[in-house]
Amino acid sequence: MEQLLLLHGAIGAKDQLEPLKLQLNSQFIVHNINFSGHGSEALPQQFSIEQFAKDVITYLDKHAIQRVNIFGYSMGGYVALYLAKHYPERVKKAMTLATKFLWTAEIAQKEVKMLNPEVIAEKLPAFAKTLESRHQPNDWKVVLQKTAAMMLKLGEQNTLSLTDYSSIDQPVMISIGDKDSMVTLEETIAVYRQLKNAQFMVLPNTQHPIEKVDINRLSAEIRSWF
Repeated sequence: MEQLLLLHGAIGAKDQLEPLKLQLNSQFIVHNINFSGHGSEALPQQFSIEQFAKDVITYLDKHAIQRVNIFGYSMGGYVALYLAKHYPERVKKAMTLATKFLWTAEIAQKEVKMLNPEVIAEKLPAFAKTLESRHQPNDWKVVLQKTAAMMLKLGEQNTLSLTDYSSIDQPVMISIGDKDSMVTLEETIAVYRQLKNAQFMVLPNTQHPIEKVDINRLSAEIRSWF
């Protein structure tokens, strides 16, 4: 069977992709990892796309996986394409969903405002408890702070420029939900057009949060692509 690696999004963890993994287990050897500082993984000095890519390479090396198919949700999709560019020999095919590719100082500032731990604790206590549980024994507030710092750096200098995508040779499926309020259709299409060997898909009636994605539909699309 094909090897398939699932990559979670920012401030997320692998448990969010567990329902998807269960749907795909019959057709793939599915791997599902936490990035550094997420879930129960130790906090690194700082969060970065480069660090998360190294997490993937470390995992692949540990399990003697030379090449792997990657599905990346949100930030996980960004990491997948970073790997496709900088570690092309390790990536067979890739698929992204709801990935934010466009980063400017203004966009970063807007995103960071939604990662204020005090505001979340006060106005979204249920979500705060979810984050606390998800990242134990790490402090969820530190996870948010490090994520915010990473986003601000992306706003200063995007880790992947638009022209970087043109050097990716692997087949890539770029997808977005039609009701995604965080990622724009324009930035998604711009990356799709730069890729040499890509397809583009819009999932109907689909918002950004992975919990609101139709897992049956998504798993069917993943099976079809890989």
